[in-house]
Amino acid sequence: MRRLRIMTVLALAGALPAALPAAATAQERAPLPPTLPWSGPSERLIARATDPWITPVERSGFRTTPSYAETSAWLDRLVAASPLLTRETFGTTAEGRALYLIRASKGGDKPVVLIQAGIHSGEIDGKDAGLMLLRDIALHGKDDLLDRVDLVFVPILNADGHERTSPFNRPNQRGPENPGQRSTAQNINLNRDYAKADAPETQAMIRLLRRLDPMLYIDMHVSDGFDHGYDVTYTFAGWGVYTRSRHITDWLNGPFRASIDPFVRRMGHHPHFYPSAIDERDLSRGLRFAAEGPRYSTGYGDYARIPTVLVEMHSLKPYRQRVLGAYAMMEAALRHVGRDAPALRSAIAGDRADRPTELPVRWQRRDTPIDTVPFTGMALERYRSPASGEEEVRYLARPQALRLPLIGQTPVATVRLPRAWWVPVSATDVIARLDLHGIAYTRIDAAQTLDLDMARIIDPVLGPASEGRIMLSGQFRHQRRRETMPAGSVRIPYDQDRGLLAAALLEPESVDSLLAWGLFPAMLQKNGGIERFASAPMADAMLARDPALRAAFEAKLAADPAFAADGEARLAWFVDRSPYRDDRYLLYPVGREVPRD
Repeated sequence: MRRLRIMTVLALAGALPAALPAAATAQERAPLPPTLPWSGPSERLIARATDPWITPVERSGFRTTPSYAETSAWLDRLVAASPLLTRETFGTTAEGRALYLIRASKGGDKPVVLIQAGIHSGEIDGKDAGLMLLRDIALHGKDDLLDRVDLVFVPILNADGHERTSPFNRPNQRGPENPGQRSTAQNINLNRDYAKADAPETQAMIRLLRRLDPMLYIDMHVSDGFDHGYDVTYTFAGWGVYTRSRHITDWLNGPFRASIDPFVRRMGHHPHFYPSAIDERDLSRGLRFAAEGPRYSTGYGDYARIPTVLVEMHSLKPYRQRVLGAYAMMEAALRHVGRDAPALRSAIAGDRADRPTELPVRWQRRDTPIDTVPFTGMALERYRSPASGEEEVRYLARPQALRLPLIGQTPVATVRLPRAWWVPVSATDVIARLDLHGIAYTRIDAAQTLDLDMARIIDPVLGPASEGRIMLSGQFRHQRRRETMPAGSVRIPYDQDRGLLAAALLEPESVDSLLAWGLFPAMLQKNGGIERFASAPMADAMLARDPALRAAFEAKLAADPAFAADGEARLAWFVDRSPYRDDRYLLYPVGREVPRD
């Protein structure tokens, strides 16, 4: 202990490097707010120390979570002991680890509830809760959960990140002591990857979703953010306000919530919709609801017509309480889907038959609330921090009854959806993603010349690196063009179950379009060129014979001094207005098949 204090003083004085071994600094983790005492009926779920099927997290007293190898070995032993369980590999990570699932089933053709844990492997509550639940289903009398549904459980989706453990991952989270990291070995956040699907883990999960077609898909997380009075929070796309799958969301927001919340409360936990604050330091400004694109699990489910729930255990609650709350949430979901499968099946069918004519593609925050809700916050005090030089907050572990406004969004840009999209055969990465997402198309055997709506990006802006890609944005100008699609190109009809997902990926203005995610870099490259000894006299001749062109050129010179001083730019301006221009420069190569007005 004395040596640790000496090393700390020396480090603060600059005598030691800032990065110290984990063993030396394990006691120097960022301080977290105090916690409230908690006890509840879900504690009865914990196995006794003498139980041969005690899980690793129970054995550790909920201090640590088992490694990938320990988790796998424990599950293999459980599967071998129960005819209800089977194990299957469904993919491989970038570092070569097997992605596997455990299926719990009594046989027969039953709806599937798919629960995944560890998409963010520092947020691993769902894995440890799932091991306990599988144990109790297989050996401790809860096999009635399988009477009307099958459970498919993925314990660790981000298996590579799971193994990059450190006590300094997830500094805002209370336990376990050895969390993994958020991103994969390729530094991809899997819950931003569903649309572009770059990671092998994402690709494997999307294939699994298509194969299982689950009646309910649950994505287990742990929250970031501020302190409050709830330990089990959850959400789904738009919370019913901005959903694309209205029938599914009505079921989630109605029968599902009405069943889940009382069950979780009876187990001693405190459920609530996942609160995202406008300002975490001033809750009076309200909680926000936002439209979700298909980069997220919930947004993807909304566009693909898959009922999807994101569970966020509250990071500041003790790990023991969180794992037990996650167990309660999973059990409640299984029980309710089993009881209410016909209604949910009808909701899914209704949304898959729906063909909206328009798609909102840009949103902005509303000025006025859409509602107000009661909310249990946590009292805090404010103090001046010598380090930040500003006012900071300190939570006091004292629940505080509040009533908060809900701040929503308003659509500010909408596109009218076409009959179909045309993707040229050269866009191989894009067509591969259509295949992955299960979006239907027909491939042409011979070239076809078509009258299509095409978009050209104006003043393109390359964004910062995001999830392994450089995003692209800008304004778009649409025009009718006679376009020849080569043999092998594909036509994607909107009239299909995944037509709305196709729209989100292919409409250029969509925030999560494949264009926005940088899958069409070639359109930013100008082909050809003309030497100055030819372009200069051509430009002089163009000026001499076209007064309107001369006026536009002079206006450009007057408005843009940098342009006026750049001979190359001046000549390029004329080439762009000549027959020698690259007509495909900045042209989005996906065509839209729309009727003439």
